[in-house]
Amino acid sequence: MNEIAALYESNLSSIPLIQKGKVRDIYAIGERQLLIVTTDRISAFDVVLSEPVPGKGLVLTALSDFWFARIGNSIANHLSDIPLLDVLTDKSERQQVEGRAIVVDKLKPLPIESIVRGYIIGSGWKDYQRTGRVCGIDLPSGLEQAERLPEPIFTPSTKADVGDHDENINFDHACNLVGRERAEEVRRVSLDIYKNAADYAKRKGIIIADTKLEFGLDVEDNLVLIDEVLTPDSSRFWPASEYRVGVSPPSFDKQFVRDYLETLDWDKRAPAPNLPTDILERTAEKYREALEQLTL
Repeated sequence: MNEIAALYESNLSSIPLIQKGKVRDIYAIGERQLLIVTTDRISAFDVVLSEPVPGKGLVLTALSDFWFARIGNSIANHLSDIPLLDVLTDKSERQQVEGRAIVVDKLKPLPIESIVRGYIIGSGWKDYQRTGRVCGIDLPSGLEQAERLPEPIFTPSTKADVGDHDENINFDHACNLVGRERAEEVRRVSLDIYKNAADYAKRKGIIIADTKLEFGLDVEDNLVLIDEVLTPDSSRFWPASEYRVGVSPPSFDKQFVRDYLETLDWDKRAPAPNLPTDILERTAEKYREALEQLTL
């Protein structure tokens, strides 16, 4: 990927901005579609950092498109067939977001995030050390950090506003939020997506330790995959060649940034510390490596 200018935030005047998330700027296209622009912003511990990772939004968009295409036969997704040219007729606006903007159907998002864990790491590892469980799910005793679980587990969380922290919840809590039948459907689909993607990625030399998926409902109440899917922002990607049990493996994802921030005296609340240039550059390189290794 050629060197490009980073985009911290988009600036489109021809369509109305309706939301600015941790990474994405969302614009309205009439009543039924949205334009989602994936910027180069990066968040860690649910705090948006002040420096962009150059090209990150391009990688996330390309990788999500790749997975949407692979998953397309098993569940519908939010992508629209309306081309960007029809939405942004101004060339300068289109060039600003080309390669990082998608037109999607407007759906009703579910109020939970669907997390699937195939390995014990991160907040799941911390919960396990305290309780022997993750989100209320009993696990075998004696597991080590980063160890593969006997079977992937579904561990939902609440969806936090920008600046707040997501909260891990058990399955019964998820049922209370979306209904038992819907929660069971989300669990089944999430586990299927993870297992199929993890099998594919392993053949490419990447372990997907865990991933976060998001779903919405269309006008007929059908479940639809939305947001991003199986990217370095929503998943932990480990190089299979360097994986070993007992330590947090090196990663292709923003865990690299998290690990750096963990060395600082920071309470994980805004404002976040500034990231050195070398951390930004090495993070951008990790993102590109993940895209190339998975898609080539």
